[in-house]
Amino acid sequence: MIDFDEEIKKFKPSLEVEDAEDAIYNNDVPDITDLINKIVEDLSDK
Repeated sequence: MIDFDEEIKKFKPSLEVEDAEDAIYNNDVPDITDLINKIVEDLSDK
């Protein structure tokens, strides 16, 4: 049988999850609303 308490003690978070979290939070890519706002501004300037 699985000893869940023992398994929890051995648990270590996956490095890939931490790397993905950093990439997501540090991502400076504009979203679709930023892009639409930029297009509207460019069109209104002309």
